[in-house]
Amino acid sequence: WEFNGSFYQPSAFLMMGIPGLEALHPWISIPFCALYLSALLGNCVILFIIRTTASLHEPMYYFLSMLAVTDLGLALCTLPTTLGLFWFNVRRIAFDACLTQMYFIHILSFIESSVLLAMAFDRFVAISHPLRHPAILTKSTVLKIGLAIVLRGMVSLLPIPFLLKRLTYCGRTELSHSFCFHPDIMNLACADIKVNVFYGMIVLLSTVGMDFIFIVLSYILIIRTVISLTTREECLKALNTCVSHICAVLVFFIPMIGLSMIHRFGRNLPPLVNTLVAYTYLIIPPALNPVIYSIKSTHIREALLRALCRKRG
Repeated sequence: WEFNGSFYQPSAFLMMGIPGLEALHPWISIPFCALYLSALLGNCVILFIIRTTASLHEPMYYFLSMLAVTDLGLALCTLPTTLGLFWFNVRRIAFDACLTQMYFIHILSFIESSVLLAMAFDRFVAISHPLRHPAILTKSTVLKIGLAIVLRGMVSLLPIPFLLKRLTYCGRTELSHSFCFHPDIMNLACADIKVNVFYGMIVLLSTVGMDFIFIVLSYILIIRTVISLTTREECLKALNTCVSHICAVLVFFIPMIGLSMIHRFGRNLPPLVNTLVAYTYLIIPPALNPVIYSIKSTHIREALLRALCRKRG
């Protein structure tokens, strides 16, 4: 395309699958279908178990419900475009539809980060101040935390679509993934993107970055409390309640940090690396989190077994 200096926005972008493996997309879709099915069914089961089990109506499981809803949203955001590309080679996505998908993907990612921080705070209070835990994290407090998390994500990311719409685009319209991602769209512009880069970095550091720092700080304080416990059994019991949350934190933050670094500093890396990290970031956590909590949480596992036994009976 030739660019004559006037303002231009493409009517659509072209999404990419896995570079170099386009002929194998129908076969590659099989593990993707399994992951999406695991994410949808697993998180729905978690929500059903918590909803129908009175003993799980506690702050820890309220936050787990928020995490499950967020994971469902992430899976549903990327499922149509990813499977549409793999199954039917539908690569085209309208400009405004791309911005909408990008907005919700980033909002849900930021919400998941904040929910993981809230869960870390819940574990800290439960271990460090067990007698005050019910008074500190009441139902109304948990609800207010949930509303604050959603509002923070929505408000902080609201300018992003408008900052992208003001840019002029020319030349390539191919995205790097089968979904829309802010740095990916931004790098297709032929205008000055310093404002986008600066605002994106500020928002990322002030939300996800701060969440990660406070999660680490929470676990430092938890470890200090656990070390002060008198017996080894008490230490192991206290730490065991945190294992599933630590796994969820690692599964979410490691790919997210990797993808952010690749988009900003890894332009010389093979495209396949970028693609695999992106899919790991958006598809693996929603699929694995229900499995992690079903295996590691005794209460979830027992409630699930009781529900299965009632169904068989």
